[in-house]
Amino acid sequence: MVQSITVAFQGEPGAFSEEAVLSFFGDGVQPGPVPTWRSVFEKVRDGSVDAGVVAIESSLAGSIRETYDLLSEFYDAGIRIVGEVSVPVRLALVALPGQTLDWIERVYSHAQALAQADEFLRTRDWQVMTTYNTAGAARMIAEKRERRAAAVASPRVAELYGLEILAADIQSGDNNRTRFAVLGRDGSAAAAPAAAVPASETEPGPRKTTLVFAVRNVPGSLNRCLGTFASRGVNLSRLESRPARTTRWEYVFWVDVDADAAEPACAAALAELGTEAEMVHVLGSYPRTGED
Repeated sequence: MVQSITVAFQGEPGAFSEEAVLSFFGDGVQPGPVPTWRSVFEKVRDGSVDAGVVAIESSLAGSIRETYDLLSEFYDAGIRIVGEVSVPVRLALVALPGQTLDWIERVYSHAQALAQADEFLRTRDWQVMTTYNTAGAARMIAEKRERRAAAVASPRVAELYGLEILAADIQSGDNNRTRFAVLGRDGSAAAAPAAAVPASETEPGPRKTTLVFAVRNVPGSLNRCLGTFASRGVNLSRLESRPARTTRWEYVFWVDVDADAAEPACAAALAELGTEAEMVHVLGSYPRTGED
């Protein structure tokens, strides 16, 4: 008998976060909705779930900055990235049965979804309001039986909450995706058996490492930090600066490396980086998702 895995996600049933859970873990998973991204981290930290799934990047809207701040905050608690999954974002406008587009006055959704459907939403003079979650917006309309209101959400929520789709595929572009990070406790393989163990024990395939570092406030420090990877032919697929939360006007750099931290070239680069940077935190090495 396959042991069930409990996984926390932010939102309500039908949220894209839940789709990420189901896509990554497949059969035998027990998705558990929680109200905030912070709640996901806390559940994983406390051991009340085996894993958590949080949105980390949108192909249209960019980084989910709250997630990066929480990864940094919960680093000392042992929270690590053990996997990733990319979910296609298909958005629909859903409302109570019998409504029409001409009747709608208010549209609710998460700020990210509203931004991703902005081109469609600007075609009408609707009052647009943010909520904490896409599926939560749909659920609110259903429970309150709120007429003249609609939600921007995944089309699958219509059936879940007894709503109708007024307009489908309202997202901007056909290649809209959200990348989710799978969280586990440091050293635990329970969260994602194939992703949380050392690279030598996993199936062959490309891996990546996510880390954050802070440079010294001296000329050339960032160049020398990045040079530790370049000199060894280790590619950085992502580099982004974020304000340091401890010192005003200081910044840290978030990096995705196209290698496992245990690979010789990457390990040597990280060792040299540690001598140049003020701080280096490796957030995890894990299988890289295929982009399609």
